[in-house]
Amino acid sequence: MSVQTHIVSEDEADLRLDRWFRRHFPDLTQGALQKLCRTGQVRVDGGRVAGASRLAPGQTIRVPPLPQPSVPAASEAPAPLDPLLAKEIERMVIYRDEKIIVLDKPSGLPTQGGPGITKHVDMMLDGLRDGRADRPRLVHRIDRDTSGLLLVARTPGVAAKLAAAFRGRDVKKTYWAVVVGRPMPGEGVIDQPLARLGAGNGALVIAASRDDEDAASARTEYVTVDAAGRKMAWLALSPLTGRTHQLRVHCETIGTPILGDPRYGGKAAHPEGFADRLHLHARALDLPHPDGGRLIVAAGLPPHMRETFRDLGFSPGETPAPQRIHGPKPAAAAVKAVRRTVGGGRTGR
Repeated sequence: MSVQTHIVSEDEADLRLDRWFRRHFPDLTQGALQKLCRTGQVRVDGGRVAGASRLAPGQTIRVPPLPQPSVPAASEAPAPLDPLLAKEIERMVIYRDEKIIVLDKPSGLPTQGGPGITKHVDMMLDGLRDGRADRPRLVHRIDRDTSGLLLVARTPGVAAKLAAAFRGRDVKKTYWAVVVGRPMPGEGVIDQPLARLGAGNGALVIAASRDDEDAASARTEYVTVDAAGRKMAWLALSPLTGRTHQLRVHCETIGTPILGDPRYGGKAAHPEGFADRLHLHARALDLPHPDGGRLIVAAGLPPHMRETFRDLGFSPGETPAPQRIHGPKPAAAAVKAVRRTVGGGRTGR
């Protein structure tokens, strides 16, 4: 192998040099790369550089002859995917562009694999390559029994940017839930630490005291959009933290378990006459788009929740089409108006 030069792409902006090598030359060990940097054989724009240095688009990376042949990870052929699975995940797509794909996941389908799971969203993502070298990748997860929006990045660079937006709380997530009972007060913030008991798929999450060293802080905003007396209510939930089963445990904590919850709420969550499935739906995402501005997208209710809404007299209205709000700083009034259409309007029955 002779000396090579590579130009840093837009997708690789802010990527560490060692991770750039891991992506393009996976056979090269971290120790070997550090030696190449230390001896000046690897250079960026002609200068010496450390493995932890961040890259910028347009920079030139000098790659010397490497100790052993390397194959770029992106050239790996995708694993064959069952055509029926490819069609199934294609039907889930409600938005796509050059950087992002948004899926509407049905209730009952796991997001990722685990013990005893033979079918999940992650294994189906090869069906969304659209002839591209990079395999799409999930940016976040929702529970198996929760329906609704899943965000998928087309490239590793986009995935890193979106993951940072989630960590920085620049993504607004809105869930719709039908709960048994009616919360009092009708809106507020549930500030209840949570602790995990056990491991794997059988783990439980419980409300914990603030001085519990195993507890993690957890906060959820909620608004009662509508209610059928004190029997049941339609809530719009916005998690301010991202703990496992956070919304489900928080609803149970305030005395209004989510209808049909198979794990939390006990018998109270399973009144007769309603579909015995979790009534929790990832309704809307409002996120910074990698190309600037914001993307706001919503997913319509799954069949079992539509039936329950109809029985209780709740009116979800039409599901708006995805909207890109352009500009480096989109007008707050425009963002607020779109959020109202996806978050539900409070009727206060």
